[in-house]
Amino acid sequence: MDRHTFTNQGNGGQHHPTDTSSLAQWFATPAGRLILEWELAQFDHAVEDVFGFRAVQFGLPEIDFLRQNRIAHRFALGLESHASLIADPLQLPLASHSLDLVVMPHVLESHNDPHNVLREVERVLRPEGQLVIAGFNTLSLWRMRQIFAGKDPGAPWDGTFIGLLRLRDWLKLLGFELNGGKFGCYAPPFTQEKWIRRFEFMEQAGARWWPIMGGIYVIRAIKRAPGSIMITPAWRRERARRRALRPAIQGSGSASGMAGRKESIDD
Repeated sequence: MDRHTFTNQGNGGQHHPTDTSSLAQWFATPAGRLILEWELAQFDHAVEDVFGFRAVQFGLPEIDFLRQNRIAHRFALGLESHASLIADPLQLPLASHSLDLVVMPHVLESHNDPHNVLREVERVLRPEGQLVIAGFNTLSLWRMRQIFAGKDPGAPWDGTFIGLLRLRDWLKLLGFELNGGKFGCYAPPFTQEKWIRRFEFMEQAGARWWPIMGGIYVIRAIKRAPGSIMITPAWRRERARRRALRPAIQGSGSASGMAGRKESIDD
């Protein structure tokens, strides 16, 4: 397969996605290993109960974020040379409604057109398909570190962090509904492992006292079909029918009580 078959060509192209290989290299650093370990645990939990025929990982093909998923046909897509399918996320060579699960570890923040990347994901996901996204939280110490990183900071500071509220609005506009998520990695982004270990206590403290200020978030969303109707379980329908047929209970002396109240008002 030609590497440029599904990528933007020519000098007039407006979209230039970032290669995530530098981020994969950063994951080998002490701070990166901390993030990667936490993220893999969240992805394992998010994808283990998703079933279907096809699952795709966008970006970071060096790391298997689908390792706990049991869908038979799984592959990685991206611009990296060792991806199973080389393609720009804005021009996916996939049929509409052909995927059951898509995972996107830090893809949106490494692309200069993240909203349209989500549009393309919405196109290829079938109704009720699942989407799992990981990103750096804008309300965290990691965002502060990015602000003071200076010029040419390298990964992950050269990406565009996307706030969870903003991402939630994008997903809602595209017909997605959040059905799971978690914040994590509350310790400051130290580069030396000894300092990372000294601040491990912040993981439990942060989850309890300032839960929305974790350095990373992982969320799962489901694509809802337009006009879909929620099916009520049979036992709920039977309960509602019995309540509707239940006779109204009238207390004894209710009529006399009403008459008495009417007399007191007239007086």
